[in-house]
Amino acid sequence: MKTLRDIMRYGFLFTVDQHATVAEAVRIMTKNNVGIACILDGTQLVGVFSERDVVQRVLDRGLDPVRTPVSEVMTTDLVVADVDEDYQSAIHKMDQANIRHLPVVSEGQLVSMLSIRDLLRVNMEDKDAEIHHLHAYLYQVPPNIARASDQA
Repeated sequence: MKTLRDIMRYGFLFTVDQHATVAEAVRIMTKNNVGIACILDGTQLVGVFSERDVVQRVLDRGLDPVRTPVSEVMTTDLVVADVDEDYQSAIHKMDQANIRHLPVVSEGQLVSMLSIRDLLRVNMEDKDAEIHHLHAYLYQVPPNIARASDQA
């Protein structure tokens, strides 16, 4: 079974310092066309900031994005996955937590971010391969029948 290490995209990780403003975080997210950024204190993951946070914790509360530190409105109750975890376990975690993005860590260090789309793509590929294998198994011609038809 594939692990997150097998499927994660290296370099697909966008980070923001915890002291940055919401406006700065949104600019980074917009520039990179992503819906979430990891918030760091130095190299330590301390939160994530998503489009949902912008809507629910900034705009809905009437906060000024230029003056509000991202650390005041980021999500800190994090669900993370280990790089050696299997992808189905990660899908289950995301479903249980009702999240669409999952930070991936290795030995406590942030290494990547996966989306539910990334994981579902791998799941579909695995299911397609399994169906192909089962189809081949069900419809294979036994060797003794194949030889008999060649002699006829």
